[in-house]
Amino acid sequence: QVQLVESGGGLVPPGGSLTLSCVASGRFAWVNSMGWYRQAPGKQRELVATITRGSSTNYADSVKGRFTISRDNPKNTVYLQMNSLKPEDTAVYLCTARTRATLASARETDYWGQGTQVTVSS
Repeated sequence: QVQLVESGGGLVPPGGSLTLSCVASGRFAWVNSMGWYRQAPGKQRELVATITRGSSTNYADSVKGRFTISRDNPKNTVYLQMNSLKPEDTAVYLCTARTRATLASARETDYWGQGTQVTVSS
């Protein structure tokens, strides 16, 4: 089993910054892609950003230029640096990771963390 634990959420005023972290642990050979999604009350879960093992990135249009995703492969950790935060960024931010159980198998499984609350308000 694989566990994802997020940290770094909190309350920040508009224009402020936060950095989220997510660590993957458990039984796996390696972690392939990792990413962040968010879900606001009454809204569907939406993609924020993803990053491949080779550090290719993809961002939602709403966060381009403000958020930066990065990862540390030896630490199985993904980060989300969030700048110029807006009230509409308020949501629960969830980490996801695609892992491979063994190097001999091509089978990969997606896992999700419990989420961390980000609130942007004055």
